[in-house]
Amino acid sequence: MTIRQLLLKFLYPVFRGVQRLFKRNIKIFSSTENARRSFYDLKYPVNHGDDVSFEDFRNKKILLVNTASDCGFTSQYESLEKLYEQHKDQLIILAFPANDFKGQEKKDDQAIAEFCKSNYHVQFPVMKKSKVIKHSSQNEVYKWLTDKDRNGWNDQAPTWNFCKYLVDEQGNLTHFFEAAIEPLGPEMQSAIGLAPVTSPGL
Repeated sequence: MTIRQLLLKFLYPVFRGVQRLFKRNIKIFSSTENARRSFYDLKYPVNHGDDVSFEDFRNKKILLVNTASDCGFTSQYESLEKLYEQHKDQLIILAFPANDFKGQEKKDDQAIAEFCKSNYHVQFPVMKKSKVIKHSSQNEVYKWLTDKDRNGWNDQAPTWNFCKYLVDEQGNLTHFFEAAIEPLGPEMQSAIGLAPVTSPGL
């Protein structure tokens, strides 16, 4: 990590507290509307280039997160990995690195992959770097997530790095979480509906 990244990691609890105090980046939207176009028709390449078919994720919950390596919220990689380790039989997490907010992502996919692995031991799929905000070059997955004519109800695009979208086991978008919502926080745990895993005897 760079000195700036280490400082951001150290200050993350304070940063998160300030965000909540001023009610910034803490919105949650949810719906029970069914998708109008199938989520499982989508596919997208992981950062080494191979396409992943979302049909492979049928019958699991899917949490999609737009990420960045040099953001105040980057420490959420740690809690995302813990969430994944707890529930990987029932939950898949997909990271979508993007440089859409103040140039906070690395230049190439290899550098992003190395950063995630060496600093946060990320095991869940990290996808190819792309654009996630509404734009002519927005990737097809985020077009689905941010267009109610496709997902059934939501037009909200990411407002910052580490916004989160939750898709249920039937391929329906159920929640949008702004960046300050913690992956291991009560709001996320309630939405996912999976009890935290504990060690035997605890």
